[in-house]
Amino acid sequence: MAGEGGTPQDPGALTEEQAGRMLAGMNEVIRAGEEMRRLRAGMIKVFVGLGWTQDRIARLTDMSQPAVSKQVAKHRDAGPQQPLDLSLGQGDPPWLEGRLWGVAEDIAETYTATARCGPAVDALTRGRKRFTPENVDALRRLVEEDLRRYGDELAAHRAAYDEISRALDVPTRPDAAPAGSASVRRALAHRLQLDRLQLDRLRGGDAGHGTA
Repeated sequence: MAGEGGTPQDPGALTEEQAGRMLAGMNEVIRAGEEMRRLRAGMIKVFVGLGWTQDRIARLTDMSQPAVSKQVAKHRDAGPQQPLDLSLGQGDPPWLEGRLWGVAEDIAETYTATARCGPAVDALTRGRKRFTPENVDALRRLVEEDLRRYGDELAAHRAAYDEISRALDVPTRPDAAPAGSASVRRALAHRLQLDRLQLDRLRGGDAGHGTA
């Protein structure tokens, strides 16, 4: 390996470039871990707002009872929470991005080896990519490719995607900021959309896009 100026690099030395490559993956994992911890804290706030017991929250989050108690006390001390709307047809960008993620993930799980959106879904799920406007646009294009490719096999996905796409193109401005952080809303919408599609598949229906 050549060092700066094209001179041979001493094998016993470490360049900044080498260190950067070595740490890039570590930093990615650490950043994803920090984001997941913040998301978990946000979800605990949601669970508290739903009136769930500390035992239930501790079991779901795989946290100790004292750790959960500390989180619960912090959220309760902050005062009453804004009611959380869990209907699928909400129009704020994080919610729509979560629904898009859910549609893409179900396509990727259905066509594991061939779905064009599969790698992007994996990167978003593992925190290697973030929900930037560029990445969301890229995911939309990949989902559109899969929808064209598989046609009628993904009728429910097409209906859901069309609804999501229209709303992303013309975002609504709610009278008040919706409850929950962007990451929490994205995660909730992702889960709800994914479950809706899977439930519709079990029922043999194509109504996976409507508002609950």
